[in-house]
Amino acid sequence: METHRIAAIQSIFSSRLDTLSHLLEVAESHFADDIDSLLQRRIAPDMFPFGTQIAFTCNQPRNFALWCLGKSDNNLNPDVASLANARGHILSTKDLLKSINVSDTKLSEIKRIEFGQGLYLELSGFSYVDDFLMPNFYFRLTTAYDILRMGGAPIGKRDFMLHMVSLIKHQGDS
Repeated sequence: METHRIAAIQSIFSSRLDTLSHLLEVAESHFADDIDSLLQRRIAPDMFPFGTQIAFTCNQPRNFALWCLGKSDNNLNPDVASLANARGHILSTKDLLKSINVSDTKLSEIKRIEFGQGLYLELSGFSYVDDFLMPNFYFRLTTAYDILRMGGAPIGKRDFMLHMVSLIKHQGDS
C-alpha cells in the first residue's frame, strides 16, 4: 500500500499541532492571570477569537483524518473555554491523525465540501489537501500566533517554525 503522501500530510499536520501546543505553553506562562481574556482576544472585531482559532486550526487535520476514515466532517466546538480544553482538541486531533491507514489512492477520490444554503465544492483529494485544508490550517495557526504576538507574548519566528529547529546546523559541525 502506497502511503508516502498521506504520511507526509499526517506529519505536517502533527508537527504543526506541536507548534500550536508550544504556543499554548507560552500563552499560559505569559497570560497566566488573564487566560479567560486571552481566549477572547481577536485581531479585528469581525474575526474569531484566539480560542476559536485553536479549534478551527484543529478542524483541518481532524476533517482530513475523518475523510480518510470514510466518516463525515465533524468540527470541534468553537467555544474554547480553557487552555485545557484547547490542549484536549490538539491531543484528540493528533490521535485521530495517527489512526489513518489508507493508501495515497485516497487522494484521487472526490471530496465534497458543504457550505450550507445549497452551496458546495467538489475537489479531488489532492486539491482538498493543497487548496482547501492547508491554506485554512495555516491561516488559523498564523492568526492564533498573531493574537499572541499582538498581546505581547515573547514569541518569534523560531516558535512558529519549531518543526525546523532540529534541522539547524552550525557551520563547522559535521
